[in-house]
Amino acid sequence: MYQRKKRRPVAEINVVPYIDVMLVLLIIFMATAATITQGVDVDLPKMEESELVETKEAPPIIVSINADGKYFASIGIDPEAEMEAIDIAAQVKLALDKDPKTPVMIKGDGRVSYQEVLLLMDFLKRAGVPSVGLMTKTFEN
Repeated sequence: MYQRKKRRPVAEINVVPYIDVMLVLLIIFMATAATITQGVDVDLPKMEESELVETKEAPPIIVSINADGKYFASIGIDPEAEMEAIDIAAQVKLALDKDPKTPVMIKGDGRVSYQEVLLLMDFLKRAGVPSVGLMTKTFEN
């Protein structure tokens, strides 16, 4: 009459659920990687690039921070006068409105805190500066 078939064990693994999980994880990682990067885009100058900046038609705007955390800018009425960061950002914005290709460089004292440099970079970013260069001093042998 009725015969039972013997079932043989299947040695295959169903990988479809694993592929679904991996694709979901990939999408999650791709979405979160874009939000992790924060801060200001900075172009760290090399010596060759620094020489190129000096030979450009428009001189760069140099914003300086001394050891006391006071700000100075190479634009404006008096480049030697101490300025507030908000005033520097406003003057840089005006200069970039006239010539958007003008490079902006930060010259910070080695003893000034990293937080002060980041604060200045944030002010410059809010003023519309697309990229900021950091001035360095070369070591002489």
